[in-house]
Amino acid sequence: MSNGGYSTLVRTAMAGAFLLVGFALVSCGGDAEDEAKGKVRVVYHDDAIAPENRRAAEVVRKSRVLEQAADWVNTSLALPHDMVVEVTDKVPPGVEDAVTQPDGRTIYVPPEFLTELQGVATDVARTVERPALFPQDRYNADDLTALSTQFIFGHELGHALQRQFMLANLGLEEDAADGFASFYTVNEVGPAPSLAAALVFDELARKEGKTTLEGLSSDHPVTQARVFNFLCYLEGSDPKRYQGPLVGAGYLPKTRAPLCPQAWAMLDHGWWTQLQPHFAAAFKDEGDKDQDEARTHLIAETKAFAENLDELRSGR
Repeated sequence: MSNGGYSTLVRTAMAGAFLLVGFALVSCGGDAEDEAKGKVRVVYHDDAIAPENRRAAEVVRKSRVLEQAADWVNTSLALPHDMVVEVTDKVPPGVEDAVTQPDGRTIYVPPEFLTELQGVATDVARTVERPALFPQDRYNADDLTALSTQFIFGHELGHALQRQFMLANLGLEEDAADGFASFYTVNEVGPAPSLAAALVFDELARKEGKTTLEGLSSDHPVTQARVFNFLCYLEGSDPKRYQGPLVGAGYLPKTRAPLCPQAWAMLDHGWWTQLQPHFAAAFKDEGDKDQDEARTHLIAETKAFAENLDELRSGR
C-alpha cells in the first residue's frame, strides 16, 4: 500500500491508524525558540458516524489507547506539520479502511472499519483459547478491539512519521510501519497490543483462507507471516520473560525464535536512530540515552548471534 491505505480489512489484515490526539510539534533540528507549533488533532465527526458503527468508535474513544501514543509523540518528537485524524464515515472515494495521506498530515479512520475489527475481535474472544500471557480480565471483545487498534494505530503512525520526516527506507514501507508498531508498543505499553494484534491477525488469516496471487504480490507481507513477525519482536525484546509463554507454548516456532533477539535489537536501534535527529528539545537527553542503549544492545546481540551461528545452522 504505497499510499498507506488498504482495500479491505480481510485482504490486507492491517489497517491502521487511528486517532492521534493533540501533541505539540516542533521543527526538526532547530533551537527551542524555533520550534514549530504544530499539533495532532483527533476529530470525531459524530454526525458523520453511521449508527451501526457508533459502538465500536466509542470503545476506541473510551479506551484512550490512541491518546497514549499521542502523548509519547508529544513529548518525544518534533513534527514539522500539523496532523489531523478524521474519524468519519465520510471518506474520500475508495477509502474503506484507515489510511494515511501521502504527506503524513491527515489520517482517515472510517468507523465502519472499527466495526469490522470489533467483529473479528469478538470471534477471537468467543472461539480462541486465551494465551496464558494475555491478561484474563482483558480477554474480551472490547479490550481486544482497543489493544489491536493501538497496535494498528502504531502502523499508521509509522507511515505518518516516515512521510513527515522523509525518513529513508531500506525496504518496503509497510515493513517499516509494522516495525514501528512493535517498536512503540513494546517499549511504551508492554506485550498486550502485540498479543492482541497477533490474535486478531491470526483470525483474519483463517478467514482469508488459501493464499492468493494477489495476497502474495501485495506490498504487505502475507497475514500469517505478520503474526509471527509481531510475536518475534515481542519475544526478542525479553527472551527470558517471553520464551516460555510464546515459544514453549507453541505460538512462535522454535525455528524462528533464535533469530528474534537480534531482530528486535536491530529494530529498536534502527527506529531510535531514525528518530534521533527529530527529538523534541525536552526529550533529547533521554532519547539520546535510549538510542545509545539500543546500540549497545544491538552490538551484544550481534556478538551472541555470531557465537551461536554454527550451532543454529546445524540445527543442534
